[in-house]
Amino acid sequence: MSEAVEYDVVVLGGGPAGENVVDRARAAGLSTALVESELVGGECSYWACVPSKALLRPVLARADARRVPGLAGAVGGPLDTAAVLAHRDYWASDWKDQGQIDWLDSIGAHVYRGHGRLYGVRKVAVTSPEGEHHVLSARHAVVIATGTRAVVPDLPGIADARPWTSREATSAQEAPGRLLIVGGSVVAAEMATAWQGLGSQVTVLVRGSRLLPRMEPFAGELVADALREAGAVIRTEVAVEAVVRDGSTGPVTVVLEGGETLEGDELLMATGRSPRTEDIGLDTVGLAPGEWIGVDDSCRVPGHDWLYAVGDVNHRALLTHQGKYQARIAGAVIAARAAGEAELDTAPWGAHVATADERALPQVVFTDPEAAAVGLSLAEAEGAGHRVRAVDYDLAKVSGAGLYADGYRGRARMVVDLDREVLLGATFVGPGAAELLHAATIAVAAEVPIDRLWHAVPAFPTISEIWLRLLEAYRQA
Repeated sequence: MSEAVEYDVVVLGGGPAGENVVDRARAAGLSTALVESELVGGECSYWACVPSKALLRPVLARADARRVPGLAGAVGGPLDTAAVLAHRDYWASDWKDQGQIDWLDSIGAHVYRGHGRLYGVRKVAVTSPEGEHHVLSARHAVVIATGTRAVVPDLPGIADARPWTSREATSAQEAPGRLLIVGGSVVAAEMATAWQGLGSQVTVLVRGSRLLPRMEPFAGELVADALREAGAVIRTEVAVEAVVRDGSTGPVTVVLEGGETLEGDELLMATGRSPRTEDIGLDTVGLAPGEWIGVDDSCRVPGHDWLYAVGDVNHRALLTHQGKYQARIAGAVIAARAAGEAELDTAPWGAHVATADERALPQVVFTDPEAAAVGLSLAEAEGAGHRVRAVDYDLAKVSGAGLYADGYRGRARMVVDLDREVLLGATFVGPGAAELLHAATIAVAAEVPIDRLWHAVPAFPTISEIWLRLLEAYRQA
């Protein structure tokens, strides 16, 4: 190994969370190195959030347009799939990361391409693609931001079947004729929406009883209904026992429990994520390789005052925006400690704790209809011991929804803490519902009293008038 190069902060992993740590550290005047083995910008930029939404946007826009009188007849034909994929390629930067590198250069961060591993306390060893070796030493902190990878279950025949994961599903260069999707997750729902809209015949196989099991039950029900109306097949409470691929390019067959078989041209396994920690040197600091990295609310690894983990790898909230939030919190902690600040602001909602991970976590599923939620569902709130009331309202009864689209279908729910009369959570499902979410996030994070929300008057005629209807329903209950 070469002599160690010293930095204030070394970040292992160049996805959105890692980049945000670098940004915060550099803003505090700390020298920073970032280590990345693939593309700087990470999963989100090239194989997840960005390309998936580029695929989904034309599908959702067409669905909305088909519900607007005077416009529906003009959008009756198929999408230009080639144009959609080209637009997706543009937003994925054609899977090149020079723009990200240029930005890191502009803020004075040093990028090391290659495989990085912890090399004992405060050190990271890097092996470049050319076989060069470097040791980076951190004066103040090492931050692990290596993210996750898709889990492919170990089924008979799965290796030879060459299934898609989320990476292939978001980067495919043509629409498969028949796409089988195993799973009921966000990836399953979004990719079913995208590829059914782009011309594939989609079949979704869900082990559980519904899509989107982490959200309020009506979310998965409304999304499944819309997918069926679009032509997709949704089957619940089915399990895959084996997979068979017919030759190198032939169709793929899944074998269900009981022996039933289904054939498709491609198979997407949307069956969860696992941490990318199996070969990053955790054992050199007494941690278990291949496991999630536990952290406190400041994203610091207990027992290691120099080591932090942000983003998916710590398993607090597997969402890009939440990983970036954690990175901002960790960056503030590292900067404060480097500056010698004696006390950190670790009270709930303080500058040095990621309170929102547990209390105000927002998520949008970009399906048709969109499903958006923040905070606790009714079941989660009751399970946590809160005395709560759920208030539901049909979104279609709001004037703004009717003007948005003929035949609008949707539903809203807010979960109210009856002891404090504040919102613990909210869920909106319907076309355009994603844009309702941030107001709910503010209400939950700020613990705005119901009585004060009554004075936040929504403009008429917008879908946001759902807030007034929910509050009226709460008062009348």
